[in-house]
Amino acid sequence: MDHRAMVRLSKRMSLALRHVPARFGLVPDRAGWVPVEALCAALRIDRADLDPVVAGDDKQRFAVQRGADGVERIRANQGHSIPVELGLAPAVPPARLYHGTGRAALDSIRATGLHRAGRHHVHLSPDVATARRVGARRAGELVVLTVDAAAMARDGHIFYCSANGVWLTDAVPARYLTG
Repeated sequence: MDHRAMVRLSKRMSLALRHVPARFGLVPDRAGWVPVEALCAALRIDRADLDPVVAGDDKQRFAVQRGADGVERIRANQGHSIPVELGLAPAVPPARLYHGTGRAALDSIRATGLHRAGRHHVHLSPDVATARRVGARRAGELVVLTVDAAAMARDGHIFYCSANGVWLTDAVPARYLTG
């Protein structure tokens, strides 16, 4: 499978696991897991198509695990717009986190901060390079904002770190942003 086909499949997997599983006939458990076989059947792909997408995803969007019942399951690590309980424990963030976005969004972000929109959390990157990669999908000129996560944590904001190293929080008020 070529790179473009892998990207298309990753996007379909994200849609099925994060946003509209019912459209694909999937019923995630409360933590967002679905049987790998069910996802493959819903997307009309083979396991041989799925595995390289999971392993090769540069953002490590997906996790696969074998349950106590022996069934392999898959879920998105974060980014859901459907109700899920990821089971993440609050964590102390590094002093600085980063968020990549397009310049067109800056005025709004500077006025009101970062909001989760239709997702469960705001996603933050642990380093500038990752924030650039994540923000590059936005149209227009890329801007990387710095989040004073240490001050947010001191002020009572809760952070979580997902399995793939993405930092999550409910919102980032504008006063904690620079850039």
